[in-house]
Amino acid sequence: MLEAKSINRYISSSPRKMRLVIDLIRGKSVPEAINILHFSPKHASKIAEKVLRSAISNLQNKDESGRIDAETLYIKKAFVDGGPTMKRMLPAPMGRAYRMLKRSNHLTIVVARQEVKKKQVLKTKQLNKEQKEK
Repeated sequence: MLEAKSINRYISSSPRKMRLVIDLIRGKSVPEAINILHFSPKHASKIAEKVLRSAISNLQNKDESGRIDAETLYIKKAFVDGGPTMKRMLPAPMGRAYRMLKRSNHLTIVVARQEVKKKQVLKTKQLNKEQKEK
């Protein structure tokens, strides 16, 4: 089974915000996922769309036969890992300081070609034979 992945590291948004977007597309077909990401109002969806398009491109470059139709692809895996956290200080009243945590994340998307099941292939062949006989 042909598959390819794309990783974007050190994205400057919290992993929780990115997971909200990634949960929308996990397991979906590629055209549907691109549509969801393109029209999502969240900022993380722009980054996720870029990574998804990169994974599709990686798969097309990996395939020796040439161009793969994006309609036959689906998102096999998509996950978000936490990246390093930058600790910053914010001024607070009475000479104190509050700690601010600027989180980052790593996004990984794996796309693969959908395999057509043998039963479906046999059914289509039978239907084609029946249509030719008529």
